[in-house]
Amino acid sequence: MKQYAAQEILLESGTNEMEILEFYLGGQSFGINVQKLREIICYDPAKRTAMPESLPSVLGVYMVRGSSIPLVDLTSHLRRRTAVAPDADARAIVLVCQFNQKVTGFLVDGVNQIHRVNWQNVEPMASLIERFRPRFTGTIHVEDREVLIVDLEHIVAEVDPEMSMCFDHEREASSDSFELQARGTVGLMIAEDSVLIRIGIQKVLANAGYSKVKDFADGEECYRELARIREQSGSEAEFLKHVRLLITDIEMPRMDGLTLCRRIREDLGLKELKVVMFSSLVTEQMAHKCKSVGADTWISKPQIPTLVELVDGYCLGIPASAKK
Repeated sequence: MKQYAAQEILLESGTNEMEILEFYLGGQSFGINVQKLREIICYDPAKRTAMPESLPSVLGVYMVRGSSIPLVDLTSHLRRRTAVAPDADARAIVLVCQFNQKVTGFLVDGVNQIHRVNWQNVEPMASLIERFRPRFTGTIHVEDREVLIVDLEHIVAEVDPEMSMCFDHEREASSDSFELQARGTVGLMIAEDSVLIRIGIQKVLANAGYSKVKDFADGEECYRELARIREQSGSEAEFLKHVRLLITDIEMPRMDGLTLCRRIREDLGLKELKVVMFSSLVTEQMAHKCKSVGADTWISKPQIPTLVELVDGYCLGIPASAKK
């Protein structure tokens, strides 16, 4: 079946567009960002090897082009049925996805098509639902269907102990009272649609002493708050007393991170606000796109522990080499 090359799916920077693959689980429509999709293949039970003592939704490892990758029954993980390894006649599909520097296979019932959509039309999950840490980041209406956008990072963090430890990382607080006091005066913002990752970032920053942190579930909400502060501040120097650095995801409802960064630079005229792109989609090509919209740096989501060093460097002038 179709194999996706990166150049086929990367859209122009800052257009607020994305491509989603619509797939089915038990007749219901779900979607993922095509930038995470490496290829779509028909499921072959002969290529699966069961793993003992794994989660019920982890069917084992699956052989793809000579390499073994974890295989997750997405229907089972979303609690839509008990995990059952399909037989050869089931016509199930494996979505081979690559993000956060890892390759994972997701078993689904079938695929429909790819839709090019605007992030403006993606609705974030309601705040009431977010309290329960759902495995979805938003919904979009396509033709006559509601498509739920699946939070693959959340799912992988639940099945991969290494990823889970990364998101739950607790950084030892500094014993330097001056450093802690300085961190407490710095205003930070987070724009991230995954509630699991947003909470993980907040925990790491708070543990280090960064207490003035505002977080937003989508790029548009974050942009509105930045614009409000910019209007009230008058000058960028005054603005920076309120917000020194923004940590933003790339994939977000209503306004993606690339568009957010471009509008911060062009529409708000904020040249000195530091912008850190924090995304599972970071690759060499994506880094070029981040640079083109004015981002200061970009890191992959498994690098949550390095965030404090980045913030210290940009906001307090403390180089990583100076840390013990």
